[in-house]
Amino acid sequence: MPSPKIGNRAPAFNLPATSEQKIALKNLKGHYVVLYFYPKDSTPGCTTEGQDFSEHYEAFNSLGAVILGISKDSIASHEKFKAKHAFPFDLLSDENEEICQKYDVIKLKKMYGKEFMGVERSTFLIDPEGKLVAEWRKVRVKGHVEAVLNTLTEITQS
Repeated sequence: MPSPKIGNRAPAFNLPATSEQKIALKNLKGHYVVLYFYPKDSTPGCTTEGQDFSEHYEAFNSLGAVILGISKDSIASHEKFKAKHAFPFDLLSDENEEICQKYDVIKLKKMYGKEFMGVERSTFLIDPEGKLVAEWRKVRVKGHVEAVLNTLTEITQS
């Protein structure tokens, strides 16, 4: 499946989420959406990334943005992860990889000499009309959330 293109409509999603809800992109019209894909709940990099988004939550919120984390983990796993770190945003479960495929984030990865297909840490910024306005792929956690916030700030102030 080809990668979504900047300026085009972001791929739709309607997934189970924490707090016993389903979240659909179409219901977020009027808000910027920061959709970040991460490999696995409760791993060091994913925990740090979630904590960084939490730390900057009010700044994103003040710019009209909704933060959503998404991985292939189950809702039960997400609920534990969210509660343990008191994330102020919801996590979506894409257990069948359908949305991961639409956003082209399933990539060949290597760990401990083994190759496998997994989620490549990626973030997408979607505007209030549902268009993709920015993307970050092969994300390194350090400084990433600040880069997303800086881009959102520039877009909302132009």
